[in-house]
Amino acid sequence: MTPDYLRTLVVTGSELAPWLQAVAELRIRVFRDFPYLYDGSLEYERNYLQTYVESGTAVCVLALDGDRVIGASTGLAMTDETEEFRQPLVEAGLDIDSVFYCAESVLLPDYRGHGLYRAFFDEREAHASRLGKTLSVFCAVQRPENHPLKPKDYQPLHAVWARFGYNPMPEIQATFPWKDIDQPVETDKSLMFYRKYLDR
Repeated sequence: MTPDYLRTLVVTGSELAPWLQAVAELRIRVFRDFPYLYDGSLEYERNYLQTYVESGTAVCVLALDGDRVIGASTGLAMTDETEEFRQPLVEAGLDIDSVFYCAESVLLPDYRGHGLYRAFFDEREAHASRLGKTLSVFCAVQRPENHPLKPKDYQPLHAVWARFGYNPMPEIQATFPWKDIDQPVETDKSLMFYRKYLDR
């Protein structure tokens, strides 16, 4: 159960603009952790998030402690996503027009376990259904079991995603580059798709 002092706020399009800086800073902070190990920049994040400000299908679910952004979750129609994420689904024979892409969810560690992660999925799926989408998908980076930066207490989220109704599609993977915190340059990463059919 979510405590009373926490709330979610759903914003679309230009409504995200006032929150863009806070969401960008949050993404950089959370994605530094395993398994993403992302060494990001505010400039890149602001440019990336501008897509959601300008897209007519995008949604951002903000998690707030008072007025402080402590979590954020984004999504948009797959037709508005970049080719790196669209093309693997096209090649797999899926109808892209029916697909909603749950892009990323970030939540500060101290606020996990309070139902906010489920709210992220619920709100994005509701938005997808309003758009007439029947399939919700997201990607998760694939890291080797023996990765040197993997924490000893790391718990993967596969069981959580399964509980929310998302099943892996190991045969469909995207490739996307970013710079790891322990590497000098960007390298390509493999990301596996997960999917859930939505009720209409």
